[in-house]
Amino acid sequence: MDLQQCLLSVYLLLVSFAQCQHYYLLRPIPSDTLPLLELKEDPDPIYDPREKDLNETELRSVLGDFDSRFLSISPPQDRYTGNEDLDELDLQQNPAGLMPKDIKNLDFDVQWGKKRKASKKLKRRLQMWLWSYSFCPVLYAWNDLGSRFWPRFVRAGSCYSKRSCSVPEGMVCKPAKSTHITLLRWRCVQRRGALKCAWIPVQYPIITECKCSCAN
Repeated sequence: MDLQQCLLSVYLLLVSFAQCQHYYLLRPIPSDTLPLLELKEDPDPIYDPREKDLNETELRSVLGDFDSRFLSISPPQDRYTGNEDLDELDLQQNPAGLMPKDIKNLDFDVQWGKKRKASKKLKRRLQMWLWSYSFCPVLYAWNDLGSRFWPRFVRAGSCYSKRSCSVPEGMVCKPAKSTHITLLRWRCVQRRGALKCAWIPVQYPIITECKCSCAN
């Protein structure tokens, strides 16, 4: 067995003993409040906005900032616009962004009789393997929130979940960071025996970062 094979075998053996806890500081704890649960609406059409309530010019004035990256008035042609490059092979070989400091600073030198120093090439290969395996991209898709929201189409994020992100398996990608965009919500209340409805601004969270974390 040559040095590179020996180093790789020892390192994988160490990783295999790791349980679902913080190990080498590679397992951050994300928020548990996302993704959002599906909203249950009253199906009675009396609570729907009428055509005169959907004047785009007036609604844009009420809304203010309109972020077209995440908001759309009409149905987008491609529900999954922006995910073209995120196939399984790319996720395994080409993680995006900067390499996490915890992986970049890992010590791959091992004591095997006489302490042996890992070559730069082997260290880089191990770092890339760890990074690609634990990488958790955000996948975006356009969601239709229904006629009681304006704009009704929102580009929401979710975490990649087709495989585990840890060795041994068991950890999964979970939301870690989010931002908020403003929508208008059609709200109806009973006042003095009459139904009063109006558009009100609400904050809608969008997942912007996912992290590898314990499943529970």
